[in-house]
Amino acid sequence: MSDDFEEFYKSLLDLVESFKKKNVLVKMHSDPGSNIIRIYGERSDGLTLAKTGLEEIEELALTTAEHHPYWALLYNSSEIIKTVLEKWNGTLSEDEIKQIMWCSDEIKNSSSHAASHGHDE
Repeated sequence: MSDDFEEFYKSLLDLVESFKKKNVLVKMHSDPGSNIIRIYGERSDGLTLAKTGLEEIEELALTTAEHHPYWALLYNSSEIIKTVLEKWNGTLSEDEIKQIMWCSDEIKNSSSHAASHGHDE
């Protein structure tokens, strides 16, 4: 963690703790190595958190060039997950199931391409 970010993180911990003392339920999760902090309110549930995390995955998929060997895997997987999360408490339509199957086929097709064209970071 950079010194400035570490100082911010410690201040944020103090702030979160001060609200907990006021009986405000706040959860905080951090990944110090990547300088990421997430704060969740008391009404946050697993479905909402999953949708929020998916937004970040979708952003990566949409900003990654299509020639990247893993782009199609990421994009089509996120499309399936998005559809499932949107209908988590409902029913998938026939069209949505067809779209999931199409994305699954795209994942299969791109898996063989990704296996033969690795990516070094």
